[in-house]
Amino acid sequence: MTSSTRPRAHKGRLAPFGFTPPDRRSATEFWVVRHGESTWNTEGRYQGQADVPLSHVGILQAASLAERMTGQHFDAVYTSDLRRAAQTAEAVAERLEGPPPVQADPGLREIDVGELSGLVIADIREQYPDYLEALGADPWATRRPGGESMEDLYARSGAAFETLRARHSGQRVLVFTHGGVVRVAVGLALGGVPANAWARLSVTNTSITRVLLGENSGTLLGFNDDAHLEDLIEATEADDVLGQTQ
Repeated sequence: MTSSTRPRAHKGRLAPFGFTPPDRRSATEFWVVRHGESTWNTEGRYQGQADVPLSHVGILQAASLAERMTGQHFDAVYTSDLRRAAQTAEAVAERLEGPPPVQADPGLREIDVGELSGLVIADIREQYPDYLEALGADPWATRRPGGESMEDLYARSGAAFETLRARHSGQRVLVFTHGGVVRVAVGLALGGVPANAWARLSVTNTSITRVLLGENSGTLLGFNDDAHLEDLIEATEADDVLGQTQ
């Protein structure tokens, strides 16, 4: 290859195809963890913002994650203020280097399912057929009866991530939250997610998703890593966002 045909380095550190990654000196690396299995997960009930505790399996999942993350360093740890997320956070945080305090943020709560809370899918099919029809036609903007849409969740939890990003510029932050909010983090990293892709972003209990978020850019570093669960029973994937159970 001659000097005239050899690729040249770009001053802006452009990656292949012209993508400029976030600058790690100012961007925030988030490790976003879905909570362990809850008691309503096992019963197939919609939860949303109902304050449901971890199941016995969920406690084991959190312990497995804690063992995996023992000794790791994070500049801050945040959790949804719902019990299933907070329980998972406390189990892991005590094994981290420090250990750092766990700070609750209601902006990290799961989608509000309104009148659907506590119901199973058979109940919803019987009582809310019009909602299910609307959800099938427009899963992004359709609100749960008396609750939120995915669009609402994206705005609310997206604002929470932006606040944390600005607060922890150049740092690494651990977040414990819910399946819907994990999807929001992925969307923020990718600059949005195609409508038909949301249902394919299955998020297992206590899985780790890593995103790097800059002021106007983002990168998905890893998604739905649940390697620590290999010796446990299969983690629950279904959730409120997809018309299943969270």
